[in-house]
Amino acid sequence: MRSSPGTVRAVLAVIVPLAVATLAGLIWMWPQAPEPAAAPAAEMTRVNGIVVGIDLKPCPQQPAWPGEPAAAQGPGGAPPRTDPQKCGDARVRLTSGGGAGQVVTSVLPSGPGTQTFAVDDKVILLRTPAAPDGGSGTGPDGNSYQLSDHNRSSPLWLIAAAFVLAVIAFGRWRGVTALIGLAVTFVLLLKFLIPAILAGEPPLPAAIVCAATIMLAVLYFTHGFTVATSIAVIGTLASLSLTGLLAWAAIGLTHLSGNTDDSALNLSLSHQINLQGLLLASIIIGSLGVLDDVTVTQSVTVAELAHANPSYRFGQLYRAATRVGRAHIASVINTIILAYAGAALPLLLLFSIGRQPLSEVVTGPIIAQEIVRSVAGTLGLIAAVPITTALSALARTRRGSSGPESGTLAAEPAIAAEPGKRAAPRHGRPPAPSHRARRAEAGEDPATAAPQPHRQPSPRSEEPGWPPQRWPHPPADPFT
Repeated sequence: MRSSPGTVRAVLAVIVPLAVATLAGLIWMWPQAPEPAAAPAAEMTRVNGIVVGIDLKPCPQQPAWPGEPAAAQGPGGAPPRTDPQKCGDARVRLTSGGGAGQVVTSVLPSGPGTQTFAVDDKVILLRTPAAPDGGSGTGPDGNSYQLSDHNRSSPLWLIAAAFVLAVIAFGRWRGVTALIGLAVTFVLLLKFLIPAILAGEPPLPAAIVCAATIMLAVLYFTHGFTVATSIAVIGTLASLSLTGLLAWAAIGLTHLSGNTDDSALNLSLSHQINLQGLLLASIIIGSLGVLDDVTVTQSVTVAELAHANPSYRFGQLYRAATRVGRAHIASVINTIILAYAGAALPLLLLFSIGRQPLSEVVTGPIIAQEIVRSVAGTLGLIAAVPITTALSALARTRRGSSGPESGTLAAEPAIAAEPGKRAAPRHGRPPAPSHRARRAEAGEDPATAAPQPHRQPSPRSEEPGWPPQRWPHPPADPFT
């Protein structure tokens, strides 16, 4: 299957301007390195340590909060009892910082929702420098130390190693390129998008440039510079643009401001960030990953169908690949909704405890924002299937006798049939050579060679064009 030169030129006419515009926007909006701020005289720092001992003490009686639900109180309405494993002191040997090797004492955190620590746990402590007036702290160096959290560095490295090994073991070289693409995505998010927004760039243009850069870099690096990948890029760009327009319209209709929690309020007050633009940017970035999945799948599906059934026309390729896309979309939509529901599960539990009416919960800004986010992404996802499938089917059916292979953007010459041999048909296997052709290939004269003893020559065997060519029937459609 060969794509026509016109198809390659049309694809490059879209990809090249897009890449140039993306590169220009990336250079223009790349944030400058911030000037290092002067550190204050007394600064709280994090140090690592290992728990070497715990001295438990009786827990003090905690009074019940006014209006606290009965489920949170003890038997008979008594104040709740503190976990005895959270009362006392912990002795921790420091493993980092200037006081490495010293053993310090810290009070075990006993508040609601605090963690439980045991001997040999790797922990993180907050170190507060000693007061200028010479006040003593909890450590030998006069500083104060407070248990903060468990140190999860080693378990996370093990999980990351298992993830990398699984991806490489299954995907092999394609898995390696996928991991490099994932690293590129994190670099662009952490080094470009977040610093650009904090530096005062509008969130929406920064998200568009970041999404286009991720799309071009990751898709081409992972799947190669092919016509199929280029069509997936174009389909992703069209679907992402539609998703952005739908999200912009939905945010305007529902009057969402993006200010739904304390973190958004702090960003708005301290950095003067447009929260509505930040919400729209988050929808675009969140939709990009799912759109990549759908567009690449549809483009590769059309390519495989065209390779297995070269006689398929545009309508047959479009219908067959669309049936695959419908099955994919049906499962992906459920995945999106469940992902948002899982992330908002604690919030849903709070609404359930508060016994708020369902109408108030759904129309509130927090849930309404998630509804707009999921619906806009789902509509863009649905539009990605027909757009990418139509573009890919059109590229596969507009082929000529020569041109680039469907798997490359570089032109290759067509292979002509050798003299005296018939060209292979467009579909199926080539016809078996005739009796005279087999004798000619064996070096015998077809006119003078003696016939086979078990078979009499036909009187029409000397007529030109005999025997007639029998073309095999095209394979049946596996999706009908």
